[in-house]
Amino acid sequence: MTGTGGGGFRLPWRRGRGRPMAMIEHVRPAGRRHVVSLELGPQAVRRAREAVAGLLFGAGVVPDSAFFDAVLLVTSELVTNVVRHAARSPVMDVSVTVAAGRLVVGVADAEPRLPDLSEEGMGAGLRMVAEVAADYGGDVSAEPAVDHDGKVVLVRFALPV
Repeated sequence: MTGTGGGGFRLPWRRGRGRPMAMIEHVRPAGRRHVVSLELGPQAVRRAREAVAGLLFGAGVVPDSAFFDAVLLVTSELVTNVVRHAARSPVMDVSVTVAAGRLVVGVADAEPRLPDLSEEGMGAGLRMVAEVAADYGGDVSAEPAVDHDGKVVLVRFALPV
């Protein structure tokens, strides 16, 4: 895990100005938010899953539970989409935010094109992500980043009781 891509490339939001506004989920101050930066490449999905698994465990989500597995599945799909569709982004940020009974997974990249989240426009992977999120009282959204040409895809879940 690294904050820079090959050759010292830095995403625009890493110029000391904080994260893109779309990455900042509006949650109560008592929330916990963790972000890892990953280089795109053949190991990106595995590294993202490992990072998110550690963050979930640290947030008190029971390992090997259906919810734990669902969040890792969603993470895998979001990162796979970045690897496949965001060629302009050699680095991505994967975040996990836990607050107010919700867990949010976010994946930010430097590709400005937003995915089509309409019923007709979603591919099989994003449709599966939306269905898994809905199974846990959540949803999926995609937003342009405020301070650069990238985007963030956010998947929200209600934390199981």
